[in-house]
Amino acid sequence: MAGFDRDLPPRSFADTVQSSRPEVRRVEVAFGSVDVIEDPAHDEVVGDPSLALVLYEGQRDMDALISGEDDINGENKHYGTPTNPCAEDCAPGGSSSGSAVAVGAKLADFSLGTDTGGSVRVPASYCGIFGFRPSHNLVTTAGVIPMAQSFDTVGELINTNDDNFNIPSLAALSSAMRLLQSYEFKKNHGEWVSAVKPELGPGIAERVHAAVQTTNEKISICLSVKKEFTAALTTLLGENGILAIPTVPGPPPKLLTDPSSLEIFRARAFSLLSIAGVSGFCQVILASFSPIELCDHSSGLHEGFPFSFSLVAKHGSDRFLLDIVEILHSVRSQALVGSRTSTAEPT
Repeated sequence: MAGFDRDLPPRSFADTVQSSRPEVRRVEVAFGSVDVIEDPAHDEVVGDPSLALVLYEGQRDMDALISGEDDINGENKHYGTPTNPCAEDCAPGGSSSGSAVAVGAKLADFSLGTDTGGSVRVPASYCGIFGFRPSHNLVTTAGVIPMAQSFDTVGELINTNDDNFNIPSLAALSSAMRLLQSYEFKKNHGEWVSAVKPELGPGIAERVHAAVQTTNEKISICLSVKKEFTAALTTLLGENGILAIPTVPGPPPKLLTDPSSLEIFRARAFSLLSIAGVSGFCQVILASFSPIELCDHSSGLHEGFPFSFSLVAKHGSDRFLLDIVEILHSVRSQALVGSRTSTAEPT
């Protein structure tokens, strides 16, 4: 496939995770930037030997710094933009772009990525693969370079596509989420940004500068919004409720899309992404369960682009949500087998 070097190892972990394995620790993690963030805490990581072994097999580039969480395009001017395996002229989604592309291109069976504003969910949708953002704080973030701890999660990206297998209230919710993220980003990295003045790509530099200028003037209001929304959504879903929503508002934007058009798409995308982001609920992205009238079941594509929707469940219901996905997958597989059998029968 164009854009891929098959001789490279299947690196499948975002550039925000540092391994405890000595051989891997020498590989600097730099938040997708050419300027390494120096912090002794980044040496504290996952101690599980099996995970360390997987990490040793390789690490995957991510979008640059805050770019992926705010830009969600997945383009990286320093190391190049990973090629979307479903649509080579479209954005792969960010910031866990390399992780998603490696899985979508079948260079890796699975990958991990961080999701603060949408960095697992967006690339999963754009690349047509399974993505999962766990409930906030359910999966440890030890060893992960923090962006905004109140929102940071470590999610999974898995390829399940084979033959077997603008609302005003949301806009306000998105604004609260992004202000809180900027405020926490400033606390985590403001001094480093001011001292190092890292070289950043177009659009990213402006957003990082705005983040480090964030004040605490409206933070208490945003925290109240976060608390009230979480309580309301918890009541709405109850014990066994599931919310079905689009993952993103449309197909992945073309690479080098006009900034004004991209800004409109980003605003709409973050309105959807803020639902799980603000509440801390778990969200799974299903790229191969599209309605039959909309797309080809075998490929999960609609008009040549990946098609996905999401299921959201309350905090701590991760196992319940994944069990539902397993049931859906089983039902879908049986339906496909039945459909093929009917087609093969002579008339």
